[in-house]
Amino acid sequence: MTDAPLTWYHATAPVAHDRPALSGSLRTRVCVVGGGLTGVSTALHLAERGIDCVLLESERIGHGASGRNGGQIVQGYSADMSKVESAVGAEDAQALWSMMREAVDDIPDRVRRHKIDCDLRWGYLHAAYSARQMDGLKETAETYAKYGYEGCEIVDAAGLGRVLGSDAYVGGMLDPDSGQIQPLAYLRALAGVAEFLGARIFERSPAVEISRGTTVSVRTDTGRVEADWLVLAGNAYLGKIFPPIRPRLMPVASFVAVTQPLDRDLIRALFPQDVAVADCNWALDYFRTTSDGRLLFGAGASYSATTPPGLAKWMTRRIAKVFPELETVGIDHVWGGLIGITANRLPDFGRIAGNILHAQGFSGQGMALTGLAGKLMAETVDGDDSRFKLIEQIGHLPFPGGPFRTPTLVAAMGFAKLRDAIGL
Repeated sequence: MTDAPLTWYHATAPVAHDRPALSGSLRTRVCVVGGGLTGVSTALHLAERGIDCVLLESERIGHGASGRNGGQIVQGYSADMSKVESAVGAEDAQALWSMMREAVDDIPDRVRRHKIDCDLRWGYLHAAYSARQMDGLKETAETYAKYGYEGCEIVDAAGLGRVLGSDAYVGGMLDPDSGQIQPLAYLRALAGVAEFLGARIFERSPAVEISRGTTVSVRTDTGRVEADWLVLAGNAYLGKIFPPIRPRLMPVASFVAVTQPLDRDLIRALFPQDVAVADCNWALDYFRTTSDGRLLFGAGASYSATTPPGLAKWMTRRIAKVFPELETVGIDHVWGGLIGITANRLPDFGRIAGNILHAQGFSGQGMALTGLAGKLMAETVDGDDSRFKLIEQIGHLPFPGGPFRTPTLVAAMGFAKLRDAIGL
C-alpha cells in the first residue's frame, strides 16, 4: 500500500516501501518520536555510531513538514546573529555560526556519499520590496562577513534582471551557498540508510503516552517501547503528548502550490540563474522551479491548521503579483503544512530529566538545522553533549496569552503584515 500523492513531492519522489506499525513491546537504547528530518537524522547518526534505536512515526515518513516544506536550504538562523550573540555571547555565537555552516555542508555530503537523487541545486536570492528591506539585507551581508562568510552579493534594481525576471522587487541579496532540494526524496533516502545500518522504523505508530524515569516508556495503541533515552522530534506535529515543551512552540500554517509545466524559454527568462527565492516580509513568499519545469510557490502564514477553501485561486493571485505573465497558469498541486516557530525565532534544543532530548522551533530554517539537531542529539547520547549545550543555553519563553495566545498572535501577525505592506 502507498500514500495517495499529498504533495508534488509525494507524486515525484521514489516510492517508499511500507513499514509496519509497532506491535508488542521492544527494548532499545534510544526511542525517537517523529519521522521527519530531525527524527530520521537522529536515527541515522545513532545507527552510524552503532547505537540501537527505534523510531516511531504517527503517519508515514515525511508526512509532516519534511514532506511539505518549500525545499529551500537557507544558511543562517531565522533570527539575526545579534540575537544569538545576546543569548550566548560572542564566542559561542561564532561556534553556533560554524555549526550552522556545517549543517548546510552536511547535505551535499550525504547526497554524494549515499548517491541520493533529490535535485540538489545551489543559489538563493533574498528579495527586497523596499529600501528598508534592502538596508536590512546589507546589514545581513555585513554580519555574515563578520562571522567569516563573504559569499553574499548585494544586487540593486538595475542588476536584478540577471538573477530574476520580476519587477516586484527593488533588489536583493544573492547567496551562492544556499539552495534548493526535493526534501521528501532526500528524507526517504536517509531513512533507508538508517534502516540499512540497523535503525528500526515503525510507521502509523503514534505515541499516545510517555512515562518518564530512568527508563523511559513510550506507548502506542498497539505496542510499547522501553528506552534509556527519548528523543522528541515531532516539532509542530508533536501535539500534546509532552506538555513541558509545548508552550514554547507555535504551529503556523503555510501553503504551497505547484503549477502546470511551463515553457522552458519562459522558465529561463524568469529564473536566469535558476535560484531559489524568498522575499523579506514577515509572512513571506518563497518560490523556485522544479526538476520537471514547474513553479513551486509558497505563501501565507496562518494560525489555523486547516487548508482554507479556494486555496488554489488565492495562490494563483499571489503568483501573479510576482510574475504577471503567470496570471492564468494552472495549478496541479496545492497543499498546506505546519511550521514550528519559537518566540525568539531561534531553535529550541533542550532536555528534560537528563534522558529526554528535544529539538523544535526551527522557524522556517529547518531544511539544514534539522540535520544538525539529529547529529547533536546522537552525540549527546554517545556521551559528548558539548555542542548540544551550546544551543541548549538559548533561553525560550512560552508564547504569551495562555488560552488566548492564538488570538494574540493573530493580532501581532496582522500588525507585521501591515508593516510589510506600507514598507515600515
